[in-house]
Formats: sequence, structure tokens, C-alpha cells
Amino acid sequence: MTYRPRKALVIGGGIAGPVTALFLKRAGIDVELYEAWSYSTGIGGGLQIAPNGMRVLAELGLADDLIKRGSVAESFDLYSQAGKKLGSINRDMARRFGQPALNMCRATLNEALVDAAWSASVSVFFEKRLVKIEDRGDQPVIAYFADGTTAEGDFVIGADGVHSAVRRHVIPDGPTPFDTGLIGFGGFVPRALIENLPIGQRVETTFGQSGFFGYGLCSPDPSDGAMWWSTQPSHGFTAAAYRAMSQDAIKQHLRDFHAGWHAPIPAIIEAAENIVVTDTLDVATLPTWSRKRTLLIGDAAHATSPHAGQGASLALEDAMVLGRLMADRQELGMTFQNFEHERRPRAEKIVAIARRNGNSKREFSPTGAWIRDHMIKLLLPLSSKGMDFMYAYDPRAA
Repeated sequence: MTYRPRKALVIGGGIAGPVTALFLKRAGIDVELYEAWSYSTGIGGGLQIAPNGMRVLAELGLADDLIKRGSVAESFDLYSQAGKKLGSINRDMARRFGQPALNMCRATLNEALVDAAWSASVSVFFEKRLVKIEDRGDQPVIAYFADGTTAEGDFVIGADGVHSAVRRHVIPDGPTPFDTGLIGFGGFVPRALIENLPIGQRVETTFGQSGFFGYGLCSPDPSDGAMWWSTQPSHGFTAAAYRAMSQDAIKQHLRDFHAGWHAPIPAIIEAAENIVVTDTLDVATLPTWSRKRTLLIGDAAHATSPHAGQGASLALEDAMVLGRLMADRQELGMTFQNFEHERRPRAEKIVAIARRNGNSKREFSPTGAWIRDHMIKLLLPLSSKGMDFMYAYDPRAA
């Protein structure tokens, strides 16, 4: 009897989707990858890939090239609004965990991952917005797209992010993404604004009486090689409402919000262009991550707010663990159960940590901010050590 490889339909072409496709190909599975948006470059802000995520990229042979295209973060330094240093975390990551923490443009990462999928003979389709999934008995699973086309496979992987369409199939009346009450602004500025400052390759972050600001190098490109972000209480104002404003109006809001904050924050705001605005959402817990022959991974299963710096790395871990389990060629339902059993405790613990970290970026009274800053300075060494479990994780040995 001729063996026919399983065929996977992976929905979502961000971070989790292409990497999942690569690991499934390694497991001997045919893969088709479907992305709702058209192919584009240069979209999105900056991000950091933690050592645990870099470990996955190294397994795919991509880490060294991405390090050349990004910027290794030597530490994560914390300051008060007036510029007083509160402490430093995440030092010597490469020595301690075998891989560095890497700052880079999200678009650069996404382009590299899609290119790797193409090179591995993954069929990649853009402008394919999922409408529904049909899963009937021993027939192939069918994915229906908004353009009227369909795709058939043996199973579906939902890697389509926090607003997952696949999640609606898995849990039709399930939880929706939780708005954490914070809103994010971000973008890029020329390297020259910060590369000659004493910070070097450290990421600098500042806690205000209200809100939070961070910046660091993220690529060797002189024109936009530094990333920045501002996290603020939303006060009921959505990202969509800000995006409806002009860039000048958004910049004026940032000027007003961060007025009086220490240098170089005012200069970064003045230099900012193409400012991206996002709601800060998470998905704390779902009743299940799978239904019949469909599985959720990455942000579709456990979206985390950015306050632990683990969103991309958790998605990368998911992809590698799923590939390892699929290579065993167990019954599909058992594989999906084993995946959820292995991944859920870690993912939900990190989602909770990120939500808790976000509380320190809300609005405080002057006294409350003073107390918070002193507590950060006092407790930082202990809390930093407590985060080592995130970076030491190796999905190959889990």
C-alpha cells in the first residue's frame, strides 16, 4: 500500500504559522500555509525574541542570520521618569542560556520566516481570509475562504493570532480577547538618536507616574535601526480611535503624555514617524485548544500581552513542540491532547505574569509611583531570578 503523507492546512502567516509549517515539513507532513493579508514588507513595530525563542530559530538554522539583521540586547535597564536607574535585568543572556535576547523589526522576522517556508517547499497563499472550517467524519477537512476558494487537508492548525478566526471554529461561544486597559504606541527612529549614548546595546525602559516608555537598537539599518514604544492607560480610547487621527495628532498626544520625561525620550518622540498604535490584549485561558482535527497554537491559543517579552518566543516554542509530537505519528486527537497538556501550564503562567507586569504601567499617584519605584529597586534581583524558567526552557527536551 502506498503511504500518503498527512496534509496540514496552517492558517496564519505571522510568526507561529511559517515556523509550524517548517517543523511539520520536517515531520514528513505536506503543508499549505494561508495568510489573510496580502504579502507586504516593512509592516509592524519592533520586538524582542528571548533566548528560549532563539533556541527554536537556531534549531531551524535561522538564528545566526537573524542576529546579523537585528541587535543583541545586552541587558534590560529600568529607570524612573526623572531618569534615576532602578536596576537591570536580563544580563549575559547568551552566556547563561546559550542564546542571546535579540531585538529586531517584526517585519524582518516575518519576511525571514516566510522565505524559509518557501525555501522548504511550503505552499504559501496570501489574501486568504478564513470564513469557516468544515470537519465531517472521514472526509477531508475543508477550509473556506472569503474569496470563494477552498482548501482540503487532513488537519488544520490555527496560527492566526489574537483575533483568530480558527478559534471561533474550535470554541464557537468561547472567550474573546481580554482588553487589559493599556494601549501601545511604537515605531522606529534613526540609530544615531541613541547609538552614541552610554546605553550601548542595552534596552532602556522608564516607568512614569502614568505609563511606560522603552527604546533600544534593533537593526544595523541607520535610518530606522532603533525601536521605541510607549505603553499607556487607554482610558477607554481604543487603538482604532487613535489610528483614525493624523500622525501629527498622535505625535502631539505623545509629546503631551511624556512631557518632562528624561532624555532622550522627547527627542525620540520628535523623530518618530509612521507611529503604530495597538490595543493591549491577551487570552488568559480557553476551555480547550482543539476540536476534532483542528488545533490552536500561538496567540490563537494563549495570546499574551507584551509585558513579559514572550509572545513571539511562546509561539516559536509551540511550533517546535507540535512538530516533535507530530513526528511520532500518533492518532491525531491524542497528539493534540498531548500538545495542550505539555504547553498549557507554561503558556498560561506566562500570560498571567505579563498581565501582572502590566499593572506597574498604569496610573499612580505621585506617592504610589514613588513606592512602586522603590519596590522595583528592592525586589528586582529576586524577581529577575524568578524569570529564569522562561529563558531556560528547551522544547527539544521538554
